[in-house]
Amino acid sequence: MIRTGIHNRLTAPPVVKSFAGGAALILLAALAGGSLVALGLEASSSDEAFNFDAYLLRVARFTVLQAVASSLLSVAFAIPVARALYSQARFPGRGLILRLFALPLALPALVAVLGVTSIYGRNGFIAQASQWLGYPLQPDIYGLTGILIAHIFFNMPLAARLILAAYESIPTDYWKLAAQLGMNNRARFRLIEWPVIRRNLPGMTGLIFMLCVTSFTTVLTLGGGPRATTLEVAIYQSLHFDFDPARAVALTFTQLALTLLILLALRLTGRPSEEGFTLATSVRHYSKPPTSERLFNVVVIAIGFLYVALPIAGVVVSGLAADLVRLLSERIVWRAIGTSIVLGFSAAFLSVILSLALVIAREAARSARLASFFDTGASLILVMPPIVIGAGWFILLRHFTDPFGMAPIMVVTVNAAMAMPFAVRLLRPAWDTAAARHNKLCAQLGIHGLSRLKLVDWPSIRKPFGMAFAFAMALSLGDLGTIALFGSDALQTLPYLLLQRMGSYRTFDAAGLALILGLLCLGLMMTADRAASRESKSA
Repeated sequence: MIRTGIHNRLTAPPVVKSFAGGAALILLAALAGGSLVALGLEASSSDEAFNFDAYLLRVARFTVLQAVASSLLSVAFAIPVARALYSQARFPGRGLILRLFALPLALPALVAVLGVTSIYGRNGFIAQASQWLGYPLQPDIYGLTGILIAHIFFNMPLAARLILAAYESIPTDYWKLAAQLGMNNRARFRLIEWPVIRRNLPGMTGLIFMLCVTSFTTVLTLGGGPRATTLEVAIYQSLHFDFDPARAVALTFTQLALTLLILLALRLTGRPSEEGFTLATSVRHYSKPPTSERLFNVVVIAIGFLYVALPIAGVVVSGLAADLVRLLSERIVWRAIGTSIVLGFSAAFLSVILSLALVIAREAARSARLASFFDTGASLILVMPPIVIGAGWFILLRHFTDPFGMAPIMVVTVNAAMAMPFAVRLLRPAWDTAAARHNKLCAQLGIHGLSRLKLVDWPSIRKPFGMAFAFAMALSLGDLGTIALFGSDALQTLPYLLLQRMGSYRTFDAAGLALILGLLCLGLMMTADRAASRESKSA
């Protein structure tokens, strides 16, 4: 609910609050608009920028193909897993499995890719186990197969949790009636479960499709050359290896048009349920399933658990097998760690400050239209993937200065902007609740400005502020999109150094760096999750 009127006008000038929110929106607009202007100018000065040749069409077709295949396979895998987890409410370790399913979202993509290769690669666990059994296999992880395996690893747990949310919304009376009528497994699924799943299916599939279309790191590391290249990877290759700005512009406009179409389709289909982060373990069925059904559920749960757990275990085992002592004695590693922390801290701080300015401006807005403008402003940045923003600014900066010299500013700014939609979502409920409770009292006592923020508002938003900061910093630590364009020997983050070690086939060093990076990001995400748990208990 939007609160307007005398109380906001007495506690603080709305113009000041709106100015702060407007400044945040201007920064976002300048970041995205500057990229678009640079791309437009580059396109107008070169006829080749609009040359949509066979290569571009092939890359666009593969981008859509791998995203369609990844999203469909992820959802198809997630439905039986979620159904089994819901049916086996007292399954030992069910809560642990659900928490495990949250880890792929917290892991940097580069770390997860190394975990996937440690299991399914040519020298991975499956290849070594098959050789020990006397049936040697050499899986080919690079190309479409590897991309699909990695995308399912990321997206199947997300889909399973969202589908489980749909199951949790089914009224208990439905299960009572199913037991009274003696419905079998197939009838229950067709008449009770499938209508709920189908209602959430378009939005959920569209969300996963969007994530796969804008996947950069996974395709960059597991792509099999020109035949397995997406638009974002082709943009990076055009600027970083070929230095062909005209081709990069054509690829960027194609990527931007595809992203807009997907977002429009998502808006038409609706969003998936967001109540899936539940660990409920109460029994909901009123008839005991047959032994065959329970056995099938256990097998499905085990397969889903192993599919997610094995790559994570592979990261840990491979990282511990590396010479961590030697790695941590290298100056370049500590410099990369320090650079990552400094850039991540700066991006997180900028992100939460700008997000808080938008949240405050929204609450102080005098009109519903202006409040909606501030509310949706941060989400608009998601229209442009980081590689698109980076490509535009890279092309623009090269006309005035050395773009690599501007790398720290670009990395911090882009990562801060990309984390803002999530930070706003964490900060907005706490700020709105605090405003509803304290606006009248603060108006009567004449408390406003920095005094109100320090004495009244800050205690209410301290925990969500910390959660948003930790989440934004974790996202920035694991980012490879912007640093892949602007990174150099003078500016190396942990993901950039990890990519370099992988490119030079120093796999043991890469595994050790992946473990260090994964522990840093997971530590931040666990801190945020623990703060969220304490906040919910105290609410």
